[in-house]
Order: sequence, then structure tokens, then C-alpha cells
Amino acid sequence: MNASLTPGQRAQLQELLELRQHELDRRVAAHLGTQGRAGRARDVLLQDGDDAPQRDAEREVDLAQADREMDELGAVSRALGRLQQPGYGLCIDCSAAIPFDRLKVKPWATRCVACEGAREGGVVSPTL
Repeated sequence: MNASLTPGQRAQLQELLELRQHELDRRVAAHLGTQGRAGRARDVLLQDGDDAPQRDAEREVDLAQADREMDELGAVSRALGRLQQPGYGLCIDCSAAIPFDRLKVKPWATRCVACEGAREGGVVSPTL
């Protein structure tokens, strides 16, 4: 278990994860309504065709945003499942402890800053 995380820190991270989960649930529901991704796309296509190019662009942006939010929602849900497990808060690449400050910003993070930067191929500040 990541011994550097206290029970109080874990409780704080759980609260952050649950808040983010509720926010993402709300946002995905707003994007898709009760009909799901395919139903939303169909409804937009069936709307008046006078401004079809505009609607196509709006539909693509809306669906892309919903996809990103659903991906993040999955990551948040997985983090909630791992929160009390021994590996939570440890980098999946190098096994180093992920700093609490990084986890406060992104509690579903699975990599330390150095490994995430290497994965993305960019330079990342080592402070988070």
C-alpha cells in the first residue's frame, strides 16, 4: 500500500473522486440525454437540413466531448475501485509513489509525472 497516503488523505481523495464522478454523470447525461450516443446522433441528423454543415460540426464536437467525459468517468470509477487497494497512488510504470499534490489535482492518475511525461513524449514539470 502507498504508505505515504494517510487515511485522511485517502478520504479526501475519495471525496474528490466521488464529486468528479457525479459531475461527469451529469455532464454525460446532458450531452446524451436518456437516448445514448447513437440516439443523440440520429436525432441531430433528423433535424431540419437547412444548416446541416453547422449541425454536423456541432454533433461531432458534442459526441467527442461526451466520449472524453465517458473515458474520464471510467478512469474515475476505476480509481474509486483501487482507492483502498495496495497499488493506489503508486505509478504503474515505475512503482514510485505519486505525490499527494498530483493526486489532489487528478486523483485517477496512474502514473507519476516523469512517467506520464515520457508516455506523452513531452516535457512535464516535476512538481506534480
